[in-house]
Amino acid sequence: MGDDTLKIIAHELVESVRNNATIDWTLKESVQAKMRVAVKRILRKYGYPPDMQAKATETVLEQAELYADKWAI
Repeated sequence: MGDDTLKIIAHELVESVRNNATIDWTLKESVQAKMRVAVKRILRKYGYPPDMQAKATETVLEQAELYADKWAI
């Protein structure tokens, strides 16, 4: 994958996670599941390798947890 494609993916992932983040999303499994689905859809949309999607999804959610207090309104 090219750098430009990865930049687009990263931008869409951040936007999606921010839009789905709620105050207690780190505690609610249903919200986390919704985020996982959104992340996987974005990765599939851009042809991200299927064998690497699970790890990428978990990495995105782990990173989102680090910013959770800043994103939740």
